[in-house]
Amino acid sequence: MATILPFDLPGRRGGDAGRDRIWAVIAIIGRRRRVANIYPTREAALTDCAWRREQVKAYERFLSQSEEPAPLYHIAPIHRSELPRGWKPMPALGLLQGRFT
Repeated sequence: MATILPFDLPGRRGGDAGRDRIWAVIAIIGRRRRVANIYPTREAALTDCAWRREQVKAYERFLSQSEEPAPLYHIAPIHRSELPRGWKPMPALGLLQGRFT
């Protein structure tokens, strides 16, 4: 009797459910979380996350004088369906433009 084994094509993990999976850079201020930007690969998200952290560090003194704490950034895998309606990428220091809410 023949056995049929399933296989995944490169770049297609998780079958159809994995197609809409993306990597998000998440900004956190206090209890608020917001998707700052999205990327198709983990490496691209890590690069953006590192850049955002550098921006926060560069403006650390200025941010310490503001009313809001500085954002913390990390990455997480998400599905496109988890993005809020009307979502737009956020600048690294988006809280200064009132775009964090």
